[in-house]
Amino acid sequence: MSESKKLRQLLAEPNQSLIVPGAGTPLEARAAQRAGFDAVYVSGYAIAAWRHGLPDIGLLGMRELLDALGAIHRVCTLPLIVDADTGYGDATSVFTNVRLLEAAGANAIQIEDQTWPKKCGHMVGKQVVVADEAVRKVAAAVEARQDDNTLIIGRTDALSPLGIDEAIRRGQRYHDVGADIVFVDAPGSVEDLALIGRSIPGLRMANVSEGGRTPSLSADQFHELGFQLVIYPTTPLRVAALAIEEFAADLRRSGDASGWSTRMYGLDQLNELVGLEEYLNVGDRLNAREF
Repeated sequence: MSESKKLRQLLAEPNQSLIVPGAGTPLEARAAQRAGFDAVYVSGYAIAAWRHGLPDIGLLGMRELLDALGAIHRVCTLPLIVDADTGYGDATSVFTNVRLLEAAGANAIQIEDQTWPKKCGHMVGKQVVVADEAVRKVAAAVEARQDDNTLIIGRTDALSPLGIDEAIRRGQRYHDVGADIVFVDAPGSVEDLALIGRSIPGLRMANVSEGGRTPSLSADQFHELGFQLVIYPTTPLRVAALAIEEFAADLRRSGDASGWSTRMYGLDQLNELVGLEEYLNVGDRLNAREF
């Protein structure tokens, strides 16, 4: 079974939401896989922050996304849900880029309706393109996929600048042109989440960004509100960033890392996470052969 078909089956589970952690690096993706998750969300924010040390304000493009996706896909066998920002251009660009992403390992591709340069969905000052342009881009993404099981996610950021009614109208239109999942980003209340869950047909997606606009609910609560997919796009990044800074400050202050020994992987554990034994076995097997 293909990873895209597997993802579709996971999302069709009627009794629970699919919870998916974010990743901007292969190490995060491998950790998520070893922890037992069923999919990984390749986060634009996490790529910008982890791989480049930059904010998520449209400073990166398609080349950086393909590079990050390729690195993750090489070491992670889980279905990959890919944040493709605005698709990096008009409908023709979206069509081309969806094919590139699908070929690089994307099993679901998310296209949003912000103007460029875009911003993280939980930042202030977002603007969106006109609805017809956004609908054309979602339709282009649907038409572009070469595997019918590849999922297209239509994301709207219209709630903040234009209000909940316009965000729902856009979500409904994205569904009507073939989006498999609709994502209304940054609803600010449980009431808005419930309205989205009632009003937009098909599969719906929610984004948990602790400290952002959307309430941090449990998986069961999101499911009750009508959301089949819940992502945590930057939570692993933020947990790690705080731990790194705290360690660096402590090491600078004390000159001693021994107090952190129980708060980190041992070298053997880290080698296991990155698959050292697999590569050593390849070398041993090839070295033992006669050619």
